[in-house]
Amino acid sequence: MPTDTLPRRSALGLGGPYDGGPRSPRSARLLAAGRLLARGGAVLSWAAVVVGALATIVPFLWMLGVAFRTNADLYADPARLLPGHWTMHGVHAVLHQLPFGRLVVNTFVFAGGTTVLLLLFDSMTAFALARLRFRGSNVVFLLILATLMVPFQVTLVPVFLTLFHLGWLNSYQGLVLPRATSALGIFLLRQFFLQLPRELDDAARIDGANDFTLFWRIILPNARPVLASLFIIQFAALWNDFLWPLVVTSNADMQTLPAALTLFSSQSGVDHAALMAGAAISLTPLAVAFLVLQRYFVQSVATTGIK
Repeated sequence: MPTDTLPRRSALGLGGPYDGGPRSPRSARLLAAGRLLARGGAVLSWAAVVVGALATIVPFLWMLGVAFRTNADLYADPARLLPGHWTMHGVHAVLHQLPFGRLVVNTFVFAGGTTVLLLLFDSMTAFALARLRFRGSNVVFLLILATLMVPFQVTLVPVFLTLFHLGWLNSYQGLVLPRATSALGIFLLRQFFLQLPRELDDAARIDGANDFTLFWRIILPNARPVLASLFIIQFAALWNDFLWPLVVTSNADMQTLPAALTLFSSQSGVDHAALMAGAAISLTPLAVAFLVLQRYFVQSVATTGIK
């Protein structure tokens, strides 16, 4: 066979039918089909991204549009994104018919304060279950997991009666303390703490560290991604919580923003513009929190399962 028809070898020394030598018609067709499939896969991936983005953005744009529409304009064509007749009634109603500044402060205290305490208590519990050895730790963990199967509404009445006898209704401690721990948070943090090498504990104890020093200076700094992820999840859930603040607070000065928005829904009708304007304004802190902590959130997801 002439040497000029032999397949050339690549720079790595690996021979192959596609590394510089002449190709047969069949191999050329296979190569073209592979390139076509790759391009088709890329197009489908981008199409899925666009569809997902539209499914997320369009409802938000519709909400913003309703915030600047009159009820008559909304009922005439509910599917239209842009208002036919622009009005600032919704924004004006939220800012002037409600103690808006007080509501925002109350919501920040409830969501932010509860989330901070939840991270502290859940991380301490998870540290004890994951890094300390004591009899009955697995039983305690299973009991904590069992509480996940109990809906919050089941314990609502007993907790409400307890707060009533303590005199904590219409107070920050009544809003915050009953929600300052989470079985889901304990589970997530415990699983993450179990992945950290035990050599960290041994090295710290050789240097004279006690349990609290090990927890505060070794475990928590290494758990920043999962703590940031848990913060985003819990802060968003508490910020949008409607039932608990509505039950615990009856005074307008202690209500949170989601609970106070019920003022615009009554037997006489629903002020859709005010409701959507309030909902749009209340989403701003959540967006800011996610943008600030998204790096840690993505890092936590990317390192899940890595030991």
